[in-house]
Amino acid sequence: MESPSFPNNLLFFIVRPILAISFVVCFIALWWFLAWKLVLSHVPLVQEIFGLRKKTFKPKPESRGRISKFYKSITSQNQ
Repeated sequence: MESPSFPNNLLFFIVRPILAISFVVCFIALWWFLAWKLVLSHVPLVQEIFGLRKKTFKPKPESRGRISKFYKSITSQNQ
Protein backbone atom coordinates (compact mmCIF):
# COMPACT_ATOMS: atom_id res chain seq x y z
CA MET A 1 0.00 0.00 0.00
CA GLU A 2 1.16 3.40 -0.89
CA SER A 3 1.03 6.15 1.74
CA PRO A 4 -0.60 9.43 0.76
CA SER A 5 1.84 12.07 -0.25
CA PHE A 6 2.00 15.65 1.04
CA PRO A 7 0.52 17.30 -2.10
CA ASN A 8 -2.45 14.93 -2.00
CA ASN A 9 -3.08 15.72 1.67
CA LEU A 10 -2.72 19.44 0.99
CA LEU A 11 -5.20 19.22 -1.87
CA PHE A 12 -7.66 17.12 0.09
CA PHE A 13 -7.61 18.96 3.44
CA ILE A 14 -7.01 22.59 2.44
CA VAL A 15 -7.69 23.40 -1.20
CA ARG A 16 -10.90 21.44 -1.71
CA PRO A 17 -12.72 22.84 1.38
CA ILE A 18 -11.69 26.39 0.45
CA LEU A 19 -13.00 25.87 -3.08
CA ALA A 20 -16.26 24.37 -1.77
CA ILE A 21 -16.85 27.22 0.67
CA SER A 22 -16.05 29.86 -1.94
CA PHE A 23 -18.43 28.18 -4.40
CA VAL A 24 -21.27 28.23 -1.86
CA VAL A 25 -20.61 31.87 -0.93
CA CYS A 26 -20.53 32.92 -4.60
CA PHE A 27 -23.73 30.98 -5.27
CA ILE A 28 -25.56 32.66 -2.38
CA ALA A 29 -24.22 36.10 -3.38
CA LEU A 30 -25.38 35.63 -6.98
CA TRP A 31 -28.93 34.70 -5.96
CA TRP A 32 -29.08 37.50 -3.36
CA PHE A 33 -28.02 39.99 -6.04
CA LEU A 34 -30.66 38.70 -8.47
CA ALA A 35 -33.37 38.77 -5.78
CA TRP A 36 -32.34 42.31 -4.80
CA LYS A 37 -32.43 43.63 -8.37
CA LEU A 38 -35.64 41.87 -9.38
CA VAL A 39 -37.82 41.93 -6.25
CA LEU A 40 -36.43 43.30 -3.01
CA SER A 41 -35.46 46.76 -4.23
CA HIS A 42 -39.10 47.41 -5.19
CA VAL A 43 -40.62 46.53 -1.80
CA PRO A 44 -41.45 49.73 0.14
CA LEU A 45 -40.55 48.22 3.54
CA VAL A 46 -37.10 47.21 2.33
CA GLN A 47 -36.64 50.64 0.75
CA GLU A 48 -37.37 52.30 4.08
CA ILE A 49 -35.05 49.98 6.02
CA PHE A 50 -32.09 50.60 3.71
CA GLY A 51 -32.88 54.30 3.24
CA LEU A 52 -33.44 54.06 -0.49
CA ARG A 53 -36.56 56.21 -0.46
CA LYS A 54 -37.38 59.28 1.51
CA LYS A 55 -40.83 59.40 3.05
CA THR A 56 -42.83 62.34 1.77
CA PHE A 57 -45.40 63.81 4.09
CA LYS A 58 -48.39 65.34 2.36
CA PRO A 59 -50.48 67.78 4.36
CA LYS A 60 -53.99 66.50 4.87
CA PRO A 61 -56.71 68.52 3.14
CA GLU A 62 -59.00 70.71 5.22
CA SER A 63 -62.16 68.85 4.23
CA ARG A 64 -61.17 65.27 3.63
CA GLY A 65 -64.22 63.23 4.50
CA ARG A 66 -67.88 62.95 5.39
CA ILE A 67 -67.42 63.87 9.06
CA SER A 68 -65.77 67.21 8.33
CA LYS A 69 -68.53 68.02 5.83
CA PHE A 70 -71.15 67.12 8.41
CA TYR A 71 -69.66 69.39 11.07
CA LYS A 72 -69.23 72.23 8.60
CA SER A 73 -72.88 71.96 7.61
CA ILE A 74 -73.90 72.08 11.31
CA THR A 75 -71.80 75.17 12.00
CA SER A 76 -73.13 76.94 8.89
CA GLN A 77 -76.75 76.21 9.97
CA ASN A 78 -76.12 77.60 13.47
CA GLN A 79 -74.84 80.93 12.17
